[in-house]
Amino acid sequence: MFTLVCFALKEEAGPFRKAVYPRREPDLGICLVGIGRENAARAIRTYLNSKASGLPDLVLTCGFAGGLNPDLKIGDVVFDIPAEKKSEPTYVGCYKKLVAAGARPVKFFCADHIATTVGEKTKLRHETGADAVEMESAAIQAVCAEKNIPCVTVRVISDTAHEDLPLDFNLLAKPDKSMDFGKLAWAIARSPGKIGALMALQKKTSLAAQRLAEVLSKIL
Repeated sequence: MFTLVCFALKEEAGPFRKAVYPRREPDLGICLVGIGRENAARAIRTYLNSKASGLPDLVLTCGFAGGLNPDLKIGDVVFDIPAEKKSEPTYVGCYKKLVAAGARPVKFFCADHIATTVGEKTKLRHETGADAVEMESAAIQAVCAEKNIPCVTVRVISDTAHEDLPLDFNLLAKPDKSMDFGKLAWAIARSPGKIGALMALQKKTSLAAQRLAEVLSKIL
């Protein structure tokens, strides 16, 4: 069984690539899709169209997610399976493995930008009923549905419903949604008091990526 694991960023994939991928390489693929729906749809479609050896048996769309449910904590691994697919054998197996590995079933909202403030997260929670927010999985799920490939969203909480992000990263992005490090440097220079909060966020995301890799190692 060949499983393709998708991440938006190399930072999300790092611990998985180091700890899990080398021992399972013949059965695993990694696809870095970039940030946002358009990048994700284009990247997964390009990957699948390039596979002369056949399509994956399973796709996992993984990475960070922002918490909307106040009960979710940093490092909580959460997942979602399409409601209409939950009785199919592949999905039943994934559900059982994920729960056994400590992951929690939730509802996701796929946004078109990063939710950076408590107020925005609270509003999304109220409007959508979602437990967590991310930016790529809906697009990956849609492409996989076109090709009849089972696809499960598995994410880790990297910032909670109770906290603002230290900067509005939407304002620091290039048109393709990748980080503009020039803008980031200028934002830090203008607000040096944010350095501590940015370092704390980096620590949280590192721990979250490690926790995600641990869960994935148990289910693959």
